Amino acid sequence: MRLALVRQRYNPYGGAERFIERALAALRSQGVAVTLFAREWTGDPGSVVRCDPFHVGRLWRDWSFARAVRGELARRSFDLVQSHERVAGCDLYRAGDGVHAQWLQNRRAALGPVARLSLALNLYHRYVLAAERKVFESPKLRAVICNSRMVREEIRRRFGVPEAKLHVIYNGIDLKAFHPGLREAHRATVREKLGIAPDALVHLFVGAGFERKGVFRLLHALARSGRGAHLIVVGRDKLQRRAERLADSLGIARWVRFVGGQADVRPFYAAADSFVLPTLYDPFPNAALEAMACGLPVTTTPQCGTSELIEEGAEGFVVDALAVDALATALAGLDVGTAREMGQRARRRAEALSLESMTERLLALYRSLMQG
Repeated sequence: MRLALVRQRYNPYGGAERFIERALAALRSQGVAVTLFAREWTGDPGSVVRCDPFHVGRLWRDWSFARAVRGELARRSFDLVQSHERVAGCDLYRAGDGVHAQWLQNRRAALGPVARLSLALNLYHRYVLAAERKVFESPKLRAVICNSRMVREEIRRRFGVPEAKLHVIYNGIDLKAFHPGLREAHRATVREKLGIAPDALVHLFVGAGFERKGVFRLLHALARSGRGAHLIVVGRDKLQRRAERLADSLGIARWVRFVGGQADVRPFYAAADSFVLPTLYDPFPNAALEAMACGLPVTTTPQCGTSELIEEGAEGFVVDALAVDALATALAGLDVGTAREMGQRARRRAEALSLESMTERLLALYRSLMQG
């Protein structure tokens, strides 16, 4: 089977890219010949066709990449073409970034009147909305891979895509790389390095995009929780200084550690007791699944696809993205012992989402399309 994958920027540390990296290795082990179409990439994803036309600004960047990809695909032959970008005319579209129209709706709810107007007038968002609609209305589209039921329902409701074309395939996780045993190897070392006591309660946030993923709301909630728990923030973001100033103004700076982007996040999962992601919109973040596999309970929002894996009070908590007081209550309800019990249930839930399971479902979908 010859499969083309389209992703504009390939970096094995990004969320969507980690899915591609895991899928590439798993698919190749099953004899699938995979070619990646990308503007730029890091590492060695294998066979790559570079599509990097000149551009200025992100609107021109996305438009020119889509045009270049369509030109390259027209000169080559594949059994299936799967795009991870909003490029119309492909056989499959993996909606790993979710639905842009839904993200904008969620974001507007958190903005004031002036910011909402600016969002509505933004030319880039208008382009993405138009490109998104073209993808779902393309007569060549045979299947959509949704990484959560939330995304499937958003696509069905907004674009009228038939149910038969919508396939929920959760991200797979390497259960041997992410596991509770990491605590023994890394917990004491990381805590000592960060100046955190061995018996302290530690929450963990992982992700770039502090504003979308709720770092500022999390800081307010931590201040209101009254527990004196620590927070480790992993991720590189241009708003970090603003977040640091907020932590200081709330009087919790001594409880919060900003450690920047990390090539290997596993030691921080090991050091933590719980994972918190109060995101405005996340189709299915790998970080939350990795945390569950490492034995951490997850507190997130109904605007996050991972909430589908969480039974309230069992594997974690689900609170609305804008409900800071509810988030504070959830954080206050955790202690080290309770978090450990909930984390054990989270690990068992994650065990159903192995890389092997994801690969089997992908291959089954590909084969059904080739036979259809």
